[in-house]
Amino acid sequence: MQRIRLRYTKRGRLRFTSHRDFQRAFERALRRAEVPMAYSAGFTPHPKVSYANAAPTGTGSEAEYLEIALTARRDPGTLRELLDASLPDGLDVVDAVEARTSGLADRLTASVWELRLDGVGLAEAEQAVAAFLAAETVEVQRRTKNGLRTFDARAAVSGLEAVPVPADRPVDGPCAILRLVVRHVTPAVRPDDVLSGLRAVADLAPPVPAAVTRLAQGLFDEESGTVTDPLAPDREAVTAAPSEAAGSAVATAPEGAGSA
Repeated sequence: MQRIRLRYTKRGRLRFTSHRDFQRAFERALRRAEVPMAYSAGFTPHPKVSYANAAPTGTGSEAEYLEIALTARRDPGTLRELLDASLPDGLDVVDAVEARTSGLADRLTASVWELRLDGVGLAEAEQAVAAFLAAETVEVQRRTKNGLRTFDARAAVSGLEAVPVPADRPVDGPCAILRLVVRHVTPAVRPDDVLSGLRAVADLAPPVPAAVTRLAQGLFDEESGTVTDPLAPDREAVTAAPSEAAGSAVATAPEGAGSA
């Protein structure tokens, strides 16, 4: 059995695709690409696909992850191209690597988000961010299946800043960008919870809903405050494997092997 880990995106109108909708689309793509999938046992076998920390419906993402199990070996790059061609534009498979390590989900401990606030000036956004970061706690409420829940949105936020809109993006009126780094905690703190917190501490209320995109997710580096690539350990293991195999061959070669 071979395991392949994939990174995919949700772009444009496809950001409104629910996780269940994506699951159905992805399973159709697996069939179109004739991927030799491993299946679960039981009366209703299903492809062995493990999804990790999917973004909420309505948010875009450049960094969604999943893992598939195969019954025959395939080249990860070729598999990525076949699956990408079998999915609709906007659901794009952008990276693939053979799983050589364990615990992909354990390496998804934080996310980097971009929140585009149309109708909000940069100075106003900066003042709201300063008020949020200065607060010890920022209580917000979210309705769950168990009713209305109150929790602290501040503790999970490791970084928050307001930045100007990049010059290559068209804007019509005031607009600010928030860059948010949030840890994956329980209960989960989402970008809309942080927006609720900004409204609570600074009365920041964009006139139109914020456009939210996940830029990255992975292991949070305490020293640098950055989020690292969760597929990097698998790539490093693949790169190291040939040299380790060569070293093993030299170590086990019979005495005098290779001499003239």
